[in-house]
Amino acid sequence: MGYSSFSFHSFRSAEEGRGVRKYSANKGGEILVEKQIPYGLKITFLVHLIAGIIFGLGQLLIPEIMMGMISFFIQEPTISMFRMVGAAVLGFTTSSWFGYKETLWDRVKIVVQAEIVWTILATLTMLWALIFVGLPTALWMNAVIMGAFAVAFTTFYYRT
Repeated sequence: MGYSSFSFHSFRSAEEGRGVRKYSANKGGEILVEKQIPYGLKITFLVHLIAGIIFGLGQLLIPEIMMGMISFFIQEPTISMFRMVGAAVLGFTTSSWFGYKETLWDRVKIVVQAEIVWTILATLTMLWALIFVGLPTALWMNAVIMGAFAVAFTTFYYRT
């Protein structure tokens, strides 16, 4: 009908600023709807990145100093365990960097799912250790931070 040159490539919804939807057309003119990453999830990725760098590098490179700051003195083989946790934290931190740079929900969905599992398990493990093992009170801060990330990632997962 003469509309073949009409393009939806730059047409976007009014909600895109909040990261809800993006409309585009493929080569056949078929309209595609792609979910954008919500702005709040991008901020969650960014905050997780910053916290992960601080805690991850600290546990990987200087676990004795980091834990000594809260009067929790460690020695080998515990130091090596803290280093492994630091490496794991940096791994998830890297995924948050990739998630922050991405724009489409489908490309970060699996990252968010992994973050949900990681943050929930880490929170539960820390709570168990704080209650039953008697870790220093200052480590409640870590449990609260991980719990907050668990809530944030889970909330964005089910809302997007």
